[in-house]
Amino acid sequence: MTAPPAVDDDAGIVAASLAEPERFTGVYDRHHAAVYRYVHGRLGPQAADDVAAETFLTAFRRRADFDPARGALRAWLFGIATRLVAQHRRTEERRYRALARLGPDRPHGGHEDRVAAAVDAGLVKPELAAALRGLSAKERDVVLLVALADLTHEEVAAALGIPYGTVGSRLNRARRKLRAALDSPEGT
Repeated sequence: MTAPPAVDDDAGIVAASLAEPERFTGVYDRHHAAVYRYVHGRLGPQAADDVAAETFLTAFRRRADFDPARGALRAWLFGIATRLVAQHRRTEERRYRALARLGPDRPHGGHEDRVAAAVDAGLVKPELAAALRGLSAKERDVVLLVALADLTHEEVAAALGIPYGTVGSRLNRARRKLRAALDSPEGT
């Protein structure tokens, strides 16, 4: 018989929050900054606050559905965030189009904006923004979960609900496309 999860680990916090909902703030405290950086990198600062908050609201409402046997809480949260980003795909497309034309937007505001800007540093080159726009949505999801959220292949598979091998093939295909786009004379 396995021991119940400790209340100080992610699965334990979620389990404890079923009886004591205020315990879920531990999940927010542990993972908000990473989810925010990921969403900020995908959608920009205007949508990042709302989508990150919506990620945790959705997770809170569906916390009874979380199954640690299917993957880590972190991957589950990034899966929710990625699905919410998909709902904002037009915003993401506009962001990459604008970055491809104009270069980086300069963050204003607090510490989280500065942290997200540091993570965003790799996305500010117009050529890279154009290359990212050239990926399929599924390829872009995998690349950005690895690049912005620093997820492992296993975590990406759990976040997106796809097989481990699919993560690798999408990532390899996306890398080839990005390399080809960035190595071309025009950068597109």
